[in-house]
Amino acid sequence: MGTDANGHRPAGSPAAGVVHRLADRHETLATVESLTGGLLSASVVEIAGVSGVYRGGLVVYATALKSALAGVPEDLLAERGPVDPDVARALAEGGRRRCGADWGLATTGVAGPQPQDGKPVGLVYVAVAGPAGSEVRRLDLDGGRDHIRTAAVIEALRLLAERIDAAVPGPGAGVPRSGDGDAAPAGAARR
Repeated sequence: MGTDANGHRPAGSPAAGVVHRLADRHETLATVESLTGGLLSASVVEIAGVSGVYRGGLVVYATALKSALAGVPEDLLAERGPVDPDVARALAEGGRRRCGADWGLATTGVAGPQPQDGKPVGLVYVAVAGPAGSEVRRLDLDGGRDHIRTAAVIEALRLLAERIDAAVPGPGAGVPRSGDGDAAPAGAARR
C-alpha cells in the first residue's frame, strides 16, 4: 500500500486491522467507491479470512449510478454534485443498506488530473455509516492521481477503524439480515 494523507506509510495493513476488528465483533462491511474505483474493496478482500466480514461493494464511478445503485437522492446530486460530504454520507448509508451490512464505507472525490465541477484535484470525502450513525471526513490531498486514490483508501480505513473502536457492539451484530439468502452463520466462510 502507498502513503496516507500526510505522506507516511502506515505501519501494518489498515485493511487487516479493520477486517480483524469486524471479525472479532461478528460484524460485516460493505463498500461504495467512486474515485477509488475498486481499490478500497481490493485492499479489503486481499486479507485472509475476509469472507466472514465483507458483504460486497459497489463501484459507482458515473454520477447516475450513485443514485441508481447506491440510493443517493437525485436532487442532492443535482444540487451539489458527486463530490460533497452529504453525498459521501449517502453513499456509505446506501451501501450499508443495500448490501445488508453492519458498516458501510464510501469514497468520493477528485483524483485528477483536472478539477471536476469546480472542485479541486485532491478534494476527497470518505464516509462511514454504522450502527450508531455516520461520519464524514474531508481530505485535501496533494500529489498525483495514484497517491490521491491510495491515500483516500488508507484514510477511509482509518476512519472506519476509529468508528469501530468507539462503537459498542449492538444486539444482533453479525446476524444475517432478512432476505439474505446466501448468508452463512457468523464465522462461517462465504465466497
